[in-house]
Amino acid sequence: MSGVTHLANENPHIFQRSKERLWTAEEEDEDIADPIDDREIFDLIKSINDPEHPLSLEDLNVVEQVRVHVNDPEGSVIVEFTPTIPHCSMATLIGLSIKVKLLRSLPNRFKVDVHITPGTHATEDAVNKQLADKERVAAALENTQLLEVVNQCLASKLPTNLMP
Repeated sequence: MSGVTHLANENPHIFQRSKERLWTAEEEDEDIADPIDDREIFDLIKSINDPEHPLSLEDLNVVEQVRVHVNDPEGSVIVEFTPTIPHCSMATLIGLSIKVKLLRSLPNRFKVDVHITPGTHATEDAVNKQLADKERVAAALENTQLLEVVNQCLASKLPTNLMP
């Protein structure tokens, strides 16, 4: 992200990415019911860009498939994310980016709950309270500067060998 002069975590640990999901004939058949599952949600959020580093949330292990829980029949999605350090100043922005990606991608019948993995952040209660408050999330997204930063986190990045 441009404009960041001091990184809270200057040397983050980079993790191995998950393997690409293989599609079956049943998943591509429009006549067969295909409930949304944990992996599908993980696939939606794993490539979100970290606001401080040119890496994805998956690269930094901020999001993991084991911390995604979907109950399709009840229309609920729960995502826990783990900031790279306990005092990460970008935790709210990361959570907001995950929430916005899911709200934009999923049918309206889903209730999306995004929160910090318990015990991994110094102000997790305050961040979780902000992310759970629909009015605060809506107000945050009305801030054009903040929305621009969220959109940068959600923007797809071309692999370097495909860039013009």
